[in-house]
Amino acid sequence: MGSLFRSEEMALCQLFLQSEAAYACVSELGELGLVQFRDLNPDVNAFQRKFVNEVRRCDEMERKLRYLEKEIKKDGIPMLDTGESPEAPQPREMIDLEATFEKLENELREVNQNAEALKRNFLELTELKHILRKTQVFFDEMADNQNEDEQAQLLGEEGVRASQPGQNLKLGFVAGVILRERLPAFERMLWRACRGNVFLRQAMIETPLEDPTNGDQVHKSVFIIFFQGDQLKTRVKKICEGFRATLYPCPEAPADRREMAMGVMTRIEDLNTVLGQTQDHRHRVLVAAAKNLKNWFVKVRKIKAIYHTLNLFNLDVTQKCLIAECWVPLLDIETIQLALRRGTERSGSSVPPILNRMQTFENPPTYNRTNKFTKAFQALIDAYGVASYREMNPAPYTIITFPFLFAVMFGDLGHGAIMALFGLWMIRKEKGLAAQKTDNEIWNIFFGGRYIIFLMGVFSMYTGLIYNDIFSKSLNVFGSHWHMSYNKSTVMENKFLQLNPKVDYEGSPYPFGMDPIWQVANANKIIFHNAYKMKISIILGVIHMIFGVIMSWHNHTYFRNRISMLYEFIPQLVFLLLLFFYMVLLMFIKWIKFAATNAKPYSEACAPSILITFIDMVLFNKPKPPPQDCEVYMFWGQHFIQVLFVLVAVGCIPVMLLAKPLLIMQARKQANVQPIAGATSDAETGGVSNGGSHGGGGGHEEEEELSEIFIHQSIHTIEYVLGSVSHTASYLRLWALSLAHAQLAEVLWTMVLSIGLKQEGWVGGIVLTCVFAFWAILTVGILVLMEGLSAFLHTLRLHWVEFQSKFYKGQGYAFQPFSFDAIIENGAAGADAE
Repeated sequence: MGSLFRSEEMALCQLFLQSEAAYACVSELGELGLVQFRDLNPDVNAFQRKFVNEVRRCDEMERKLRYLEKEIKKDGIPMLDTGESPEAPQPREMIDLEATFEKLENELREVNQNAEALKRNFLELTELKHILRKTQVFFDEMADNQNEDEQAQLLGEEGVRASQPGQNLKLGFVAGVILRERLPAFERMLWRACRGNVFLRQAMIETPLEDPTNGDQVHKSVFIIFFQGDQLKTRVKKICEGFRATLYPCPEAPADRREMAMGVMTRIEDLNTVLGQTQDHRHRVLVAAAKNLKNWFVKVRKIKAIYHTLNLFNLDVTQKCLIAECWVPLLDIETIQLALRRGTERSGSSVPPILNRMQTFENPPTYNRTNKFTKAFQALIDAYGVASYREMNPAPYTIITFPFLFAVMFGDLGHGAIMALFGLWMIRKEKGLAAQKTDNEIWNIFFGGRYIIFLMGVFSMYTGLIYNDIFSKSLNVFGSHWHMSYNKSTVMENKFLQLNPKVDYEGSPYPFGMDPIWQVANANKIIFHNAYKMKISIILGVIHMIFGVIMSWHNHTYFRNRISMLYEFIPQLVFLLLLFFYMVLLMFIKWIKFAATNAKPYSEACAPSILITFIDMVLFNKPKPPPQDCEVYMFWGQHFIQVLFVLVAVGCIPVMLLAKPLLIMQARKQANVQPIAGATSDAETGGVSNGGSHGGGGGHEEEEELSEIFIHQSIHTIEYVLGSVSHTASYLRLWALSLAHAQLAEVLWTMVLSIGLKQEGWVGGIVLTCVFAFWAILTVGILVLMEGLSAFLHTLRLHWVEFQSKFYKGQGYAFQPFSFDAIIENGAAGADAE
């Protein structure tokens, strides 16, 4: 089988590059993205490697670019992103890039510093302007209201006596601004520290001021403090300093204050002009940088990735050749060699690179080729565990089984159409949506699984047609095959009537899906649907598990594991077929042989219970006597066949338990305690030899203790036997969730939408509009999103546990090639997260 069903064959290669050509060759391999390099210097510290200085230079360039990006985003300037990926620059171009980034950073920092100084100066002048305006008001009020009562409050009784006519008392004052939230505490501190011997006046500055350090808007207030004496002056200034209030000089004479105010206004106008020019220059610098910033980031990250990869290489003794080891897909070796030749030609080297395939017994990485369609399905498989090397890949089969099992639980034509249209919209707009590169994790999950969502919606529409269910209602496309034999008066007088299939049924089944009459059946609708969906769930589950066991046969044959083939696969398959597939056959026999229209012994009353029949079969119980004129068994020889099947199935258990460990023990004795190829339990994971050929690994497999082999086989057997029962029952979740989904849809229709449909007149139109909006929100939010997520998780469990446990080990490790695309995408995602 091709690589779609198994991971790619890998080869471990040794690469020899001339030092001058190494950079260009690694650059070409990074563009190709098909080579995973191994670290040949695991014991060497990261700071002691050959190209550590170049990596540090790249780190410094990235720091400068991040600074530029932060400033550009701060100004809201759009960054040009053409979506193109420029080639990695040559090493000599690093100097030009460093010089460009250094110049831009220095220029921008200088502009920012100048702008900050200008803004600080502007803030001081603005505060001084407000002080001069507010203090003028204070002085005018004091000049009009100087009386004995105010002087008594300021100076006390002795001060009043000292200021009687004939004595000249002069008050000192300081003026400044303070943050508005600090003003109450500032006022209390002045009162307590100066013992009430100061007089404080304050007024709010209506417009908020800009803090030059961080650009935040702050609210401040102007204050003026009157006092007498140098002691109070010193104390007041210390309190102002403690509360970080800014003091400004304020002349006493009104003429001086007016003159200073005119000078301040002139300086503010000049500063506005200079600030505007500074901001324009800064904007021009950032706009020019924004045009190239994305490309600069790509170039620097490519350079850094190349030197980081070169640090994984070894130098030969002559210091002129770099040696690397790498995993490569076997089919792409010629493509890789072409890329190496291109890199050598670009560097101008005359020595061609050498790519040698090495012999190894290590397990290679697992590499499954994907495209935009299969990538999401492969991600579901890898989330459980990366496949072992060359193990059967469940992803191609999951493309069909996953949306189908989801649809069995989610079957509704209307809900499926909503989901399919949403997935189709994302598929049609995928280029534009992918270019947006949002960091919204939920949206990225939806967009990454757009093809899964689309297929789940389409399959849900199909199962919705099978169930004949659309928003809890049915479609009467072909006309019901049931009819009523009652007369009109009987129908009108009775609320419930029972239809007799012998009389009221035409005999031919409904052409496609459920007959729509079951939607209006009140008494036995759920009973009928339960019986149908329960049996369908068991049938699909058993087929799914049998398919998983058959997949293990492909693994055993590929890895030439004859012991596992004979003594694991065959007993497992026989056990599953003779017990659970036989139960499925009984269901079909019952459907075919028994009907309500048949006469005894094949009438509906004679139909036995499949569950009771299966329990009696396993416990070797005799069936209970059937009703009169009915037969005990469904077919001739049923009892003998059931006993034989159970005995053979039980006999398979010791074969699974003991055959493989005993054969391994016997083989070790014959080979002088040497493990045979493909005998140990680890061999079936795909031991590798000769750089990619498949096989058991021969004598290079580590010998496993016999006790561990017996314990491992016991656990494996018990898990399979008990799991066959529990896994079969686990598939009943298909029935349970389908029933819950249908009932929730019916509840929403009955309790919400039907209320609006019952209203009449123009009022009814308004009520219906509101009710429909509410019903639509609940339908999308609960039945599509929440129920869809629940069905998705249950489907995922059925694949991971019930299906993949039959053949899939998932003990490999992923192929992680050196790829510029992956590095740049991860770097961009990290930058967005920051």
